[in-house]
Amino acid sequence: MNITEKIAAELNVAAARIQAAIDLLDDGATVPFVARYRKEATGGLDDTQLRTLAERLQYLRELQERKQTVLSSIEEQGKLTDELRQSIAAVDNKTALEDIYLPYKPKRRTKAQIAREHGLAPLAEALLNQPLLNPETEAQNYLNENVADSKAALDGARAILMEQFAEDATLIGHLRDKLWREGEIHATVLEGQESAGEKFKDYFNHREPIHSMPSHRALAVLRGRNEGILALNLKYQPDDKPVGEQSIYEQLIAEQFGIADNGRPADRWLRDTVRLSWRAKIFLSLELDALNRLKENADQAAISVFAQNLKDLLLAAPAGRLTTIGLDPGIRTGVKVAVVDDTGKLLETTTIYPHQPRNDWQGALNTLMQLVKQHNVQLIAIGNGTASRETDKLAGELIRALPERKLQKIVVSEAGASVYSASALAAKEFPELDVSLRGAVSIARRLQDPLAELVKIDPKSIGVGQYQHDVNQTQLARSLDAVVEDCVNAVGVDVNIASVALLAHISGLNSTLAQNIVTYRDQNGAFANRRTLMNVPRLGSKTFEQAAGFLRIQGGDEPLDASAVHPESYPIVAKMLQTTHLRAEELIGNRSVLKTLKPSDYIDSHVGLPTINDILAELEKPGRDPRGEFQTATFADGIEDITDLKSGMILEGVVSNVAAFGAFVDIGVHQDGLVHVSALANRYVADPRDVVKAGDVVKVKVVEVDVARKRIALSMRLNDETKPAASRSDRPRRQQDKTGHNSGITDNAMAAAFARLKQ
Repeated sequence: MNITEKIAAELNVAAARIQAAIDLLDDGATVPFVARYRKEATGGLDDTQLRTLAERLQYLRELQERKQTVLSSIEEQGKLTDELRQSIAAVDNKTALEDIYLPYKPKRRTKAQIAREHGLAPLAEALLNQPLLNPETEAQNYLNENVADSKAALDGARAILMEQFAEDATLIGHLRDKLWREGEIHATVLEGQESAGEKFKDYFNHREPIHSMPSHRALAVLRGRNEGILALNLKYQPDDKPVGEQSIYEQLIAEQFGIADNGRPADRWLRDTVRLSWRAKIFLSLELDALNRLKENADQAAISVFAQNLKDLLLAAPAGRLTTIGLDPGIRTGVKVAVVDDTGKLLETTTIYPHQPRNDWQGALNTLMQLVKQHNVQLIAIGNGTASRETDKLAGELIRALPERKLQKIVVSEAGASVYSASALAAKEFPELDVSLRGAVSIARRLQDPLAELVKIDPKSIGVGQYQHDVNQTQLARSLDAVVEDCVNAVGVDVNIASVALLAHISGLNSTLAQNIVTYRDQNGAFANRRTLMNVPRLGSKTFEQAAGFLRIQGGDEPLDASAVHPESYPIVAKMLQTTHLRAEELIGNRSVLKTLKPSDYIDSHVGLPTINDILAELEKPGRDPRGEFQTATFADGIEDITDLKSGMILEGVVSNVAAFGAFVDIGVHQDGLVHVSALANRYVADPRDVVKAGDVVKVKVVEVDVARKRIALSMRLNDETKPAASRSDRPRRQQDKTGHNSGITDNAMAAAFARLKQ
């Protein structure tokens, strides 16, 4: 089976469609472009399928390249047989390929190689194939200047057999799979590390099957090991099994090579060779493989969660193009203030000191009132950091003082704002502005348009992932970059106001071309139409094809430029205009007329039904934003600190992060609470994302508060019973059955989750 056929089988898509997608990607097309504008060729593969296709394509091509290297190496050694060639051709993963290659892989001189050089290979073969031979007696026949006695001869023969056992690809593959299915991870605290490792206390004596260990627990114990707190071991047989008794793994090795304990002279020696092979060689290698597999699986799951949370955050509904005040709260250093206009352009900055030690409440209020009147402010964005609730009070008083302005205040996440403030991008954007004030600008802009502002920040700094520094950084960066690219292109950008950072994520563009577009715009004024983009230095026809459909021009001389209709499809719209006898501006948005058009009338040899349907949908609602309706949470008055919480309170909050074990919710007390997966709904929930996503506004009930450890247990099952804070030893476990029924209050995942929050 070739690569195309294999991917087609995995995705359950016709091979011709897969090959078309591969050809497009190889030709330089981006995933967003192919997903949106080449549906006929791919059969409508979406961006998720195309990303999977691209990843598998890379893996399988690397595998194919590695196969050629392996074949060449074995052939150079004169050991390549037809059977071996067929075995290599049939392999579908890198691990199995390396198992096959292991006996032929050039390596440092081993004990087995030295033993062969000393003429001991016939001894090893003889004892394996003729157990009736007496090892001690037979060994005497192989003494020479390099082999002093029978013990040395038998040690050499054993080394040869151990290597032979460990390099049997079929056997090792079977043992590896069995160990993964049946092995159990044991985590224990290292002596003397109890105090230093308090955050890993849930794993001081922890065990569970390795194959089913959730990502968050796997990454926790692996971090504990790396920090010198925990010891990890993979157990392959029950603790109560007699030490000398042969394990099932040793039995499998013995069976593979026809070794049995029938009382023959060599049986005992061969059995000991099997035991030593397993315990001193094979198991150690497979244990490392299993831990690596655990890490890879945990990385993949954690990265997937991070990517989904990032997507939800980037696609959060924008408040819209409204003049906004951004407030970056602070106590001693004051509240930083920035006013931006409806396009995000900075108008004015200042600092006010309503809190300790100055307590200039009235002066701060007067300053804000003046800014609101001077710039006709409509929105107030308040960062959710230190002094957020106190600053929120100030904003509330400002609204009451100016009722005619109909101001709105919203607390927004300021995660990553400080990273942006100190970045080279921020320095280039605001070279004269103090670093501390740049954060207030970012807070204001991310309320207006989260996507446009958050793309300026390294996704890893936005605070929606866990163990992000522990996972494979290359994979994480690739995954998050793909999410940003898909989100930006799904929404599209106004080329006449978009920043360099936003434009750089558009299909076909990069940071250099994005900067060229902005420079051209600054020098020549707003783009009048999409075709003008061809005048931008280094932006050629191929790039234009990839980017044009995602770049919008509002109020230009071509109405279609404000839509997602690609310029290559303008001739189709022209035919529709001829049919309806309308001008473009009259047809766009004219639902009643568009419904009379028959898509089949516009199909030709180049354009099929999917594209025609997309064009009609876009004309009906041109430039529609796929993001949801803007909504905000209202934090309860008087609930500003964890000490203000009481069991049974029902509060409104914003989902800040979603993990496999539940969702974290910001309820306005500077410490997110956790809704365990079992408390998300009155039914069984397999995946928390089936119920909530980052940015959702939800109502929660306070179930339990642990002030000392800053832990808040919440429930979205508002009829759940609550209980007063309990000591750790008194807390029963919470379990969830398939009906969604809960018993108790917490399990290890929930108890440990708070320590993992935003790590």
